[in-house]
Amino acid sequence: MVQFVCRTRSSSSSLSLINKCIRMHSTTTTTTQWTKNANLRTMFGKYVDKTNIYNWNSVIADFARNGDPLEALHAFSSLRKLSLHPNRSTFPCTIKSCSSLSDLRAGKQTHQQAFIFGYGSDVFVASALIDMYSKCGYLNDARKLFDEIPERNVVSWTSMITGYVQNERAREAVCLFKELLLVEESDYEEGVGVDSVLLGCIISACARVCKKSVTECVHGFVIKKGFEGCLAVGNTLMDAYAKCGEIGLSGKVFDGMEENDVCSWNSLIAVYAHDGLSEEAFGVFRDMVKRGEVRYNAVTLSAVLLACAHSGALQIGKCIHDQVVKMELEDNVIVGTSIVDMYCKCGRVEMARKAFDRMKKKNVKSWTAMIAGYGMHGRAKEAMEIFYEMIRSGTKPNYITFVSVLAACSHAGLLKEGWNWFNRMKCEYNVEPGIEHYSCMVDLLGRAGYLKEAYGLIQEMKVKPDFIVWGSLLGACRVHKNVELGEISAKKLFELDPSNCGYYVLLSNIYADAGRWDDVERMRILMKNHGLLKTPGYSIVEHKGRIHVFLVGDKEHPQHEKIYEYLDELNVKLQELGYMPNVTSVLHDVDEEEKEMVLRVHSEKLAVAFGIMNSVPGSVIQIIKNLRICGDCHIAIKLISKIVNREIVIRDSKRFHHFKDGLCSCGDYW
Repeated sequence: MVQFVCRTRSSSSSLSLINKCIRMHSTTTTTTQWTKNANLRTMFGKYVDKTNIYNWNSVIADFARNGDPLEALHAFSSLRKLSLHPNRSTFPCTIKSCSSLSDLRAGKQTHQQAFIFGYGSDVFVASALIDMYSKCGYLNDARKLFDEIPERNVVSWTSMITGYVQNERAREAVCLFKELLLVEESDYEEGVGVDSVLLGCIISACARVCKKSVTECVHGFVIKKGFEGCLAVGNTLMDAYAKCGEIGLSGKVFDGMEENDVCSWNSLIAVYAHDGLSEEAFGVFRDMVKRGEVRYNAVTLSAVLLACAHSGALQIGKCIHDQVVKMELEDNVIVGTSIVDMYCKCGRVEMARKAFDRMKKKNVKSWTAMIAGYGMHGRAKEAMEIFYEMIRSGTKPNYITFVSVLAACSHAGLLKEGWNWFNRMKCEYNVEPGIEHYSCMVDLLGRAGYLKEAYGLIQEMKVKPDFIVWGSLLGACRVHKNVELGEISAKKLFELDPSNCGYYVLLSNIYADAGRWDDVERMRILMKNHGLLKTPGYSIVEHKGRIHVFLVGDKEHPQHEKIYEYLDELNVKLQELGYMPNVTSVLHDVDEEEKEMVLRVHSEKLAVAFGIMNSVPGSVIQIIKNLRICGDCHIAIKLISKIVNREIVIRDSKRFHHFKDGLCSCGDYW
């Protein structure tokens, strides 16, 4: 142990030099004890009174603040070896260092020391201990300490509420906040003195509870206490309302804030992007740039790229990519991953791969995005190659990675490969199969024609099958026209998700394929009695930065007359190639001619015609459809790609279809 010598230099001047030395040490040395550092030995030996506890407190505090908790604990240990008595200022930073290291053993020892010296009930020491026990996962110990504090202040309440939130026990955080409200109401003049930090914590809990009524209650308290103009509170409140599905209220909170920082703008853009409201996200970004009050950053661009991915806005995505390059943000792993995801979901998987290869640093999300991208484009071979490369790189695949791997196998019908990784994910990577994994396997088995095996897997599941799993089986029954299992699946789905009319439509399709028109009519009556309406199909195409939306039989578009004329011309050429309308795609028990007329005006055909008419020869036509592409449109668009000698890319609700030279990338396996 270094023996310190008292010098005549003033205490404040000495400590200033010492603190400077500590900060220098903290940025250069992380593995050696501070007592072994020559510079520190010299500084402490010359200027510090070793018997002065306040000097030791300053040393501990500076190490703790400068991200060197281990050295702070060494300092505390050293002062105790010198038989110095710590005071109430010694313990909070020492305990904070235990929290930073998640060192429960050291934390308990420090707790014991605080108790011995009579500071166990001190509100600041106890608050630090609550934080330490919470970060180590010992919430019961933290709550026991909290309950024993004679007079709680805002720090103690915040520590306990934060502990619950950090340990995914948001409901208990909300219940504790209700206790705080009772304290505030019963003794308003001598209340806790709520601050923005505490409010931010409880609003974070509201975001996890996802109940509008709870969030509104806290919002009311925020207004009552005069914090509605606080940036941190407003930003967290926006997120909480968004998690409750109240996107409009998130926008109102944003508009009601006295000022907006970059976090405010980023939050609102992200809220819209995550909810699929891409146009609104783009609008907020344009306003942000136009006002020029704050400069956008990497987080902003990632949120806008997400909006591009959801909407398929390739041109906007390219512009954002250019901006990323100008701002030298390509090495940012979050932005780089967003670029990969955007290109994949905009139908440009080769561009995604180029962006992926340029990334100097990749995390598990980066690898997973590329695997998922290849999978949704039906390129399972490339997806698996990326997966194996990921494993070789030492990056451990996670829950989502295996969902992407199994989905890629499902899209390509790689049954053996899918089974292999489904069985290995638990034993080799400690990833417990979840609903999404079972759903992929049911889909893989079902679409490969192994419907009984898929049903058997559902019956053997360790978790209760939900609508995703049963929906996968119902979709497979639709492909293979299995009425018996289709009815079993649909019955389960009607119980689990009675308001979703898609299941009624799928079962109706199965009945229609079997020619059971009475049952089709029965489904239609059931839908009507339950007040359910079929989700309208629509297709969108981007042209010169604008999004054009088409519905079935659409006559609202300014070019609708020219579009129908062009479709008639294409239909003649299709018939010359032997095209016959696949009328099984139409549910109605009507004559064949009427069915053909319905098929002719499907939204994807209108979008394809518009895209061909308004783009230069040789360019790729990009379409996004909200539902699965129907069988007739799939056949027709394959032939159209050959007639016009163009590549047509359609992203439906399940995957991508690349139509070229009369063929589709899915190999008709969809």
